[in-house]
Amino acid sequence: MRNPKWHRDEIILALDLYFRLEPGQIHSRNPAIIELSKVLNKLPIHEERPDSVKFRNPNGVGLKLSNFLAIDQTYDGKGMQSYSKLDKLVFEGFENQKQRLAVLASNIKETVLNESLNNKLYAIGEETDDNLMMVNEGMVIYKLHKYYERNTKINNQKKAFHLKKYGQLDCEACDFNFHKTYGDLGKGYIECHHKTPLYKIGGESITTLDDLALVCSNCHRMIHREIDTVSVEDLRSIVGR
Repeated sequence: MRNPKWHRDEIILALDLYFRLEPGQIHSRNPAIIELSKVLNKLPIHEERPDSVKFRNPNGVGLKLSNFLAIDQTYDGKGMQSYSKLDKLVFEGFENQKQRLAVLASNIKETVLNESLNNKLYAIGEETDDNLMMVNEGMVIYKLHKYYERNTKINNQKKAFHLKKYGQLDCEACDFNFHKTYGDLGKGYIECHHKTPLYKIGGESITTLDDLALVCSNCHRMIHREIDTVSVEDLRSIVGR
C-alpha cells in the first residue's frame, strides 16, 4: 500500500524550506531536508503509514521540493513534473507572501516539536470537521486554534468579565442570548472564539481576554467556515447588527 498523499501542512513546511534553498541544495543528503523529514514524521495528521520506512523520508522530501522547481516561474530548468494540484495551489498562495509563510511554518514546527501539546492535537484530530481540510494555514494550526478555544479557565474568565461589565452574555456578532431564549437551561452558556489570525498562533502562544470573543454556536460555526477572512465584526455586518 502507498503512503498517504501530502497534506497542506506538509506542503507548507516543504515550500518554506524550498524558498530558503538554492536548486543545487535540493537533495536527500542536505541536513535541512533530513531535519524536515523528522518534523514531518511528527505531524499529528497521518495515523496510518503503510510504508513507515519511506514515509516522508529525506529522499521523498527532496523529490517534493523538486516538484516546486517545475512550478516556479523563476527557475530556468524543468524540475520534477509530478506535482499535485495542491502543490501548485499552496505554491501560488504563498509565492508572494514568503514572510507570512515563514512565520506559519515556524509556528507549525514549534507546535509539533512540543511533545505534550502535539499529543493533545492528535485527540482533536479525531473530530469530524468539514472545514478542517480547507483552512489555508493547514490542519495543525487550525487544531491548535481549537485547542486554545477550549481553555476552560480563560473562557470562564472572559465570561465573568463580560457579565460583570454588561450584565449578560450576548453574542458579539448577532446579540443572541442563551439565557433569554432557553431560561435557566441557557444561563451562563456561550462559546468563545479565538480572534488571533491563524498564521500567528504558535505552540507557546498565551491567550488573553482580548484575544477572545463571545459568540453563539451558529455565529461561531459561520466564522469557522471562512476563518481566514471572516472576523466577528464582519459577521456582525452580515447579520445587520
